[in-house]
Amino acid sequence: MFRMMFVASVAAFVVGSGAVVANAGPIPYPNPGTENQETYTFTATADGDIVAYFYGGAATYTEVVGLEINGVSTGVYGLNNHTSSLGDSIVLGNAHMGDVLTFVDQIIEGPPVVPSFWYSDPSLNSDGAQHIYSTSFAGSGLIPAGAYIGFEDLPSDSADLDYNDVQFVFTNVSSSVPEASTWALMLLGFLGLGFAGRRGSQKSSPLAA
Repeated sequence: MFRMMFVASVAAFVVGSGAVVANAGPIPYPNPGTENQETYTFTATADGDIVAYFYGGAATYTEVVGLEINGVSTGVYGLNNHTSSLGDSIVLGNAHMGDVLTFVDQIIEGPPVVPSFWYSDPSLNSDGAQHIYSTSFAGSGLIPAGAYIGFEDLPSDSADLDYNDVQFVFTNVSSSVPEASTWALMLLGFLGLGFAGRRGSQKSSPLAA
């Protein structure tokens, strides 16, 4: 009886203190240990709010999520990974359809230099590496359908590259990744146009006397 009361008391304290955070577990990155080579383009689907939903996390560092719209920070950060629960949400900003969105993982406690930032655009990262894995999320329970993003919060030379340190689902977001087949078709198209242009210029050249 005493043991049951003790366990219940400890559980109540842990939940109340925010030490245990309910989460859904990550959507697995298919190539753990290898840097994600995809480059994503995120845009606003329609005029309206960009909402972030907390999906989970395994990070030791304390982190929050933010947003840049067309390269300008909205100034809104939230969903602390150590105190948020599954489905908690925050409006990161208001965008117009087609606006370019860059998601930001801000580390506010942990590494030697604080704050530090990781962006969904790898060209903005201090190590030049890809720090996200993204895929579509169909919606479930407390979280609606949207774009899932899992962040890697360590520099590329020391990261485990499983992209599950903090995870969010964002709504009113469209993402695109050129597939290999798409790039191949585009390349063939450019080659075809070049060949056709060359033949055309040969035909229009005057004949030698």
